[in-house]
Amino acid sequence: MRINRNVWAGRVLVALSLFSFSAVSAQQPVSLDSCRRMALKNNKQLRIAEEKVKGAGYTKKSARGAYFPGIDFTGTYMYNQKSISLLEEDQYLPTKTFDLATQQYKYNVVTNPVTGEPILNNGQPIPQTVALIPKEAFEFDVHNVYVGLVTLTQPVFMGGKIKALNDIAGYAEKLAVSQRNTAEKEIVYQTDEAYWQVVSLVHKKKLAESYTALLDTLNRHVQDMIEEGVATQSDGLTVAVRLNAAQITLAKVDNGLALSRMALAQICGLPVNEVFTLEDESLDRVEPQEQPLAYNMEEVFNNRNEVLSLSYAAKIYEKKKSLALSDMLPKLALVGTYSFSNPNAFNGFKNEFNGMFSVGVMLNIPILHWGQNYNKIRAAKSEAVVAKLQLADAKEKIELQVNQAAFKASEAYRTYRMAVKNLEKADENLRNAQVGFEEGVLTTTNVLEAQTAWLEAQSEKIDAEIDTRLCEVYLAKALGTMKY
Repeated sequence: MRINRNVWAGRVLVALSLFSFSAVSAQQPVSLDSCRRMALKNNKQLRIAEEKVKGAGYTKKSARGAYFPGIDFTGTYMYNQKSISLLEEDQYLPTKTFDLATQQYKYNVVTNPVTGEPILNNGQPIPQTVALIPKEAFEFDVHNVYVGLVTLTQPVFMGGKIKALNDIAGYAEKLAVSQRNTAEKEIVYQTDEAYWQVVSLVHKKKLAESYTALLDTLNRHVQDMIEEGVATQSDGLTVAVRLNAAQITLAKVDNGLALSRMALAQICGLPVNEVFTLEDESLDRVEPQEQPLAYNMEEVFNNRNEVLSLSYAAKIYEKKKSLALSDMLPKLALVGTYSFSNPNAFNGFKNEFNGMFSVGVMLNIPILHWGQNYNKIRAAKSEAVVAKLQLADAKEKIELQVNQAAFKASEAYRTYRMAVKNLEKADENLRNAQVGFEEGVLTTTNVLEAQTAWLEAQSEKIDAEIDTRLCEVYLAKALGTMKY
């Protein structure tokens, strides 16, 4: 019996290691809906999807602002080491006097008193009188310069770019919402899968315990029969080996159940060492009933978020064609500015602030870009075609997925009904074997075979029932009708 002691020692170690795990077990059984709500609340990927929805909403609001005038302010301060002087030195300007005889102004020049001709110096007449312009009069203090500009720009026609950007932002927000809904359904599906996995292992543990109890009872009976001389040592060893194998299976189920509970806790966003009882562990489960299946693929496409996501993506690429086309169209905008400076450029560069308003129209007409904009349009058209093909391909795969899910659901119900009938026969067979063994007409081998068949029938019924639950969830996911 060394194997038995090792198995039970292993089970004791597992129980000790999971003591804290079971000590925090919840008192109130947790329903499937509660697990779903916890998973949706605590899942990090879903929170990321929510933030993407918020970001897409802000982008949409940002795109809407392009319809309204933009107001900008630009200010500059600059310190200059030197002042500016427009003259190199003092300037002397010749003067004129009005001649009554000729009715014209004549330069005042030095003339020869004999001939009356102007006296020349280096070929130039010598002014008789001059006007002095001192150099200091044209020096400006620009040590501290302040310049400011307020600009108002109102788009009038941008080639359809603003509308295309707004449409793209709107579709991007819907795409983010659709992707979030897809993530929600995927989380629900994972939760259901983990939930029913735990339920399956719980009932298989009960089954393993029942089977171990049957073998233990049989082992005691065989030992009594050996002592009475109506059974052989070989019969006892055969039963003991089966009992050891059942105990090993029970230990494996215990370990698998512990790991499955950890996986479910992680999905629900709870500490992995927290154990909670599930409703379907102890309650008598309602027998699965096959529902008549009727579906319309157009309704399925409307319910599937993957199709909605690809539809929005296709619309986005269609709008990108309009965006590329806008680069080839004229653009018109109204511009208004108010500029000011210190020194005052309107009053002799006096150290004071002053400014002026300006209003104008800005027109941009693309003429030649060597095919750059045209090729952008062609690239956008190719992307739109790819998006449409991806949408069509997704619809084909979804139709196949729905048909496969419907077939699997129907097959699961049929398998479940067969498993129920097989279990009824296995129960009757085991009862007859036990009666025959007690009456001495059947051997331990016959009883062990009957018990093995009963165990397989029970296990198949559990698997078939859990499979019907999972097929229902998978079918609802494929049809896009999953409720959560």
